[in-house]
Amino acid sequence: MTKIIRKVAVGSIVLLAVLVVASVAAALWYRNQSLPSVDGKVTLTGLTAEVDIVRDAEGIPHIYAKSENDAYFALGYAHAQDRLWQLEINRRIAAGRMAEILGPNAVDTDRFLRTLGVRRNAERILARLSPDTRASLEAYARGVNAWLASRQGPLPPEFILTGAPSPAPWQPVDSIGWQTMMAWDLGANWTQELLRMRLSQRMSLARINEFLPPYPGDAVMQTQDYTKLYQELTGITGQLVRIAAIAPPSYLEGMGSNNWVVSGAQSETGKPLLANDPHLSLSAPALWYFAHLSAPGFNVIGATLPGIPSVVLGRNDKIAWGFTNTAPDVQDLYIERVSPDNGQQYQTPEGWTDFKVRIETIKVKGKPDVTIEVKETRHGPVISGALPIIDKTSLDSGKYVVAFAWTALRDDDLTLQAGMKFNRAQNWAQFLEGAKDFSSPQQSMVYADIDGNIGFIAPGRVPVRKPENDLKGLAPAPGWDARYDWAGFIPFDALPRQFNPQQQRVMTANHKIVGPDYEHFLTSEWALPYRANRIDMLLDARPKHTIDSFAGIQNDAVSLAAQEILPNLRKVNPQSGRARDALALLGKWNGEMLIDRPEPLIYNAWMRELSRSIFQDELGEALMRDYWEQRNVHQPTIDVLTNKNGSARWCIDVSKAPAATAPDCASVLSMSLDAALADMSKRYGNDIAAWRWGDAHFARSEHRPFGKVDILARFFDIRVPSSGDTFTVNVGRHSLRDDKEPFANRHAPSLRALYDLSNLENSRFMHSTGQSGNVLSPFYRNFSQRWADTEYVMMKTRREEVEKGKLGTLTLMPGGAAQ
Repeated sequence: MTKIIRKVAVGSIVLLAVLVVASVAAALWYRNQSLPSVDGKVTLTGLTAEVDIVRDAEGIPHIYAKSENDAYFALGYAHAQDRLWQLEINRRIAAGRMAEILGPNAVDTDRFLRTLGVRRNAERILARLSPDTRASLEAYARGVNAWLASRQGPLPPEFILTGAPSPAPWQPVDSIGWQTMMAWDLGANWTQELLRMRLSQRMSLARINEFLPPYPGDAVMQTQDYTKLYQELTGITGQLVRIAAIAPPSYLEGMGSNNWVVSGAQSETGKPLLANDPHLSLSAPALWYFAHLSAPGFNVIGATLPGIPSVVLGRNDKIAWGFTNTAPDVQDLYIERVSPDNGQQYQTPEGWTDFKVRIETIKVKGKPDVTIEVKETRHGPVISGALPIIDKTSLDSGKYVVAFAWTALRDDDLTLQAGMKFNRAQNWAQFLEGAKDFSSPQQSMVYADIDGNIGFIAPGRVPVRKPENDLKGLAPAPGWDARYDWAGFIPFDALPRQFNPQQQRVMTANHKIVGPDYEHFLTSEWALPYRANRIDMLLDARPKHTIDSFAGIQNDAVSLAAQEILPNLRKVNPQSGRARDALALLGKWNGEMLIDRPEPLIYNAWMRELSRSIFQDELGEALMRDYWEQRNVHQPTIDVLTNKNGSARWCIDVSKAPAATAPDCASVLSMSLDAALADMSKRYGNDIAAWRWGDAHFARSEHRPFGKVDILARFFDIRVPSSGDTFTVNVGRHSLRDDKEPFANRHAPSLRALYDLSNLENSRFMHSTGQSGNVLSPFYRNFSQRWADTEYVMMKTRREEVEKGKLGTLTLMPGGAAQ
């Protein structure tokens, strides 16, 4: 019997060993077969001449073609090789087709995007683009599809794990749809309108203006008392709350980006220097993909977006450019009154008119199709109809609906065409010609050229609001009242612009870019000017700059916001030994958010608990949960602690104390410090001096959709300790609402670029993950630590330099007519 057991055991071990070896072999085979070919030759349909794709040591493709459109073809091919799942998910988001592969949980988001009609509008935009632009989009699509048709290996692992089918052919309209979704990410200010609508049902207009104060130095914007406007719209408000929950997230709540340019007068080289670091939500793979496109008369390098055939941010042989988000108010909610006699009509200034109606069918993995009726008004789609019928409040939805106006939902949005013009531009005049086509989202663009010129332009389609509009786009407006209709758009020649300014530099950091004399309204919701002020300080710190000093500015982690509020925090009378230890550390701290220090964690944890203590009783748990963000609570917290205009009254806990109670902010400060330290001790131990900001403030690049699945997130997400916080130049924004990982860095410099106009080959770049979207690739996460350390890669265009240390050269050869 013992011998039998021994034989069975040995046999089981052998079988297990065979299975392990087979599994390892299968994994190695899959990894090798799923990675792209970077060397050799391949014959493809749709090219006019041979193209070489030289991949440098970092996996960056350098495309050498005989024509511009063949270069776009090769870019599409490279995007498909390295980022196929990202292409597929981006296309499905824009088209509202996620439920086809992810099942019922994605239906609500699909319903919202079908209601917006992003892809339908993209089809209309395509017809308005120039023939040259359409030809380039078609060339890019042919490149994506050439890879799909010629691939020999398996699809990336996401297709296997989700059961998604092989991608359908890419179409030019898919590129336009994704460009619109980028505009959504950078312009979803409608959520602030909803916030004001919700606040109006809990507090007076005066208290709302305290919680949402004006930009520092500006007066409170005078509007009508809209709190009375929404008294009978509780049902509609509830619908909009649920709509906001299912809409795709925007990056606006953590809005940020920096760019600046100095002329040769402030540069050691005597030529301009330009820096850019756009701040966006971190994702795995990164939003950006580096590429170089070269053809006769065409040579451009920088950051591309998979799905879009141009270098979005970069340089060519003559010019360099960088963007930040202007974040104008380009979205308005309109409350539309439904006819009591005919539910298919709504009220306009001229009387009742019919809704435009269409039917959309959403396919759902493993479930029956979902059919929705989409209504549209003269202002835009009815988004309150994007909820399942069971969720609607019948009485209110029978009286009113909410329509959504957005500048990007127009068929004359030529933004994608503008990007291609930037790539070709050789001077300021040609750059401006491209900017004329740039519609959405409005960007603050800095420019430099090798001739020594610098410039700034903020192109985009921004609505003009009538003088009699007493809501100013801050809150949902009655759609039947003509005074709230847009009166066209700010003319291009009236948009903010500078060329070779007297101060010899231009800088934007999402702060207010116009002075009090600017005649048009852009927005009332500029980012607080801490980053802008810090960059100004660092630019002033030396008479002439170098590319290294610019890199130092991008790495700066000193928070002027912390420096401003620390004197108020240090006045606290500590109630425990732990609190005394914390205050002793903060007493010597200059607000620098370094990964190896405890002070940033103490400070940010304290600010989190402090804002909760001050505002939650007035807002209530639901509003606090939805709008607990630094952009909403930081400035009012300072106003409360300094008792600006009597704001200290927010320290009274209205859920417990009578109205006549005197505010006691000192007690709120003390109790919130103790609460913060208790929370951090549970997370990081009792030794405060051993706490490290980097342990809590790791940059999390989240995979879509596996970042939401814990067992998969540990493989597909990318995490690395990072410095900075919401208000530092080297931004690292966290979410106050996230109790599990409250200080995880989710919104940061998605890209860093430095351009030396004395020698553009000396320019530097870095993004947050790596070139590949395949988790099995060595290029999936190879940038992440260098990105966190604010290091760069050199991206050259001269082929003899590119060839040094290359991974290989893949030659694409024409083999037939275009499909």
